[in-house]
Amino acid sequence: MDAAQALADLTEISAQIEAAVLAGTDGSVVASTFQQEGRGEELARAAVELVAAAGEARGNSGAPELVQIQAATPRGSLFVVRDGGHVVAAVTGSKPTVGLVFYDLKTCLRMLERETEKPKPQKSAEADKAEKPTTTTEKVGKASTARKPTTTKKKDENGGDESS
Repeated sequence: MDAAQALADLTEISAQIEAAVLAGTDGSVVASTFQQEGRGEELARAAVELVAAAGEARGNSGAPELVQIQAATPRGSLFVVRDGGHVVAAVTGSKPTVGLVFYDLKTCLRMLERETEKPKPQKSAEADKAEKPTTTTEKVGKASTARKPTTTKKKDENGGDESS
């Protein structure tokens, strides 16, 4: 799954998310659902800066690294979640279900991470032609005999049974 598809899936499953952007940890846009190109870039930069500022405010207290943050206003919320390589930021309306939005954003990052971790098989065209699918049949237990054909009984015109 590519980044654009991950965001499309995110906005499809989460009705609360109005727009989202996926960026690198440096703020460079990977994919965006914004109609205006500049809006995605602005949000990506702001999201990275917000996470950095919040992390600095926490200080070096030995606490785990900050991975998610929500900024709420009366008009809506901004959610940011990050992992080792990406940041996903989303804008919602007012009073979103916070836990659900965070869950959906984390799922988006996990789906993207799984796709980038999958090794791409590199086969030549000749190898594809030479490789034939094989099937094996295993017999388990005593069920190795063929079944007898079944017959159905129909009612004849007089109400009696008639085999077919």
